[in-house]
Amino acid sequence: MQKPENDRRDFIKLSVLATAGAACGSTLCSCGDQASDNISKKIKLLSQDGELIEVDNDILLEYSGPMCAPPKEARKGILGRKFVMVIDLARCGNARKCVSACQKMHHLPTEKEWIKVLKMQDNEMSSPYWQPTTCFHCDHPPCVKVCPVDATFKRTDGIVLIDTDRCIGCRFCMVACPYSARVFDWSEPEISPEVAALPYSPETGVPPKKGTVSKCDFCPDKLRKGEIPYCATACPNGVIYFGDENEDTVSNGEETLRLSQLLEDRAGYRLMEDFGTKPRVYYLPPVNRAFPFEEEETSAS
Repeated sequence: MQKPENDRRDFIKLSVLATAGAACGSTLCSCGDQASDNISKKIKLLSQDGELIEVDNDILLEYSGPMCAPPKEARKGILGRKFVMVIDLARCGNARKCVSACQKMHHLPTEKEWIKVLKMQDNEMSSPYWQPTTCFHCDHPPCVKVCPVDATFKRTDGIVLIDTDRCIGCRFCMVACPYSARVFDWSEPEISPEVAALPYSPETGVPPKKGTVSKCDFCPDKLRKGEIPYCATACPNGVIYFGDENEDTVSNGEETLRLSQLLEDRAGYRLMEDFGTKPRVYYLPPVNRAFPFEEEETSAS
């Protein structure tokens, strides 16, 4: 059904994003009755010690703690949206502002990066370049298929999230991901009492939990307010565009562009498309670069 024009066009406001919309209310995870269709069978899991173990399906609760169903809204996604990211490699100077902003807003330690800025070189004759790499929120995500407890799930708006209340730390999703986008929390997170007291939501992953997997989440808490992710607004060079494929619009906070035209004009591509994962992150080739390649990180201003 065609959505009303005023509703479908409000995502254009990404271009201004200086003012926040109505604040998104905190959503609490409510425990419900466990599904009665858990058939007793053996499931192979990877322990935190790296050993392959075999457990009964009906005792998985002992490994995962309370199997609290995440809020229905968090699993379903934002109605009518299909989020997409475009990364302009020609603009990246390895300032790493995207990394630091992501870590700060998601309460991540310095050694834990959801965004990795990788040194890339296509061949020995070409110049290297920097490639910011996030979770690709694939339309055919292999991580979702291998999760034995439905902790990793795909939403209607294109976002792939992890419910750490359900995650048992088997790390099957990490093995299945061809992009190495996920990280494992080996130790108890060092967070303030204020952060620890926040109501848990799969849309924020806060507070984090030891023994679970985490990754880039496209900042759905920001998207619900009509804003774009922290990494996009923090980048001083406008490298990261974010928007809605249904609107055919993306913005880096300074300019709003037509998604289809941008990808056509700049020869946009996706990584490892032959895997059939259909990533929701596109790249623009590093041609006519804004910065010469430098091995050293750009100093913080």
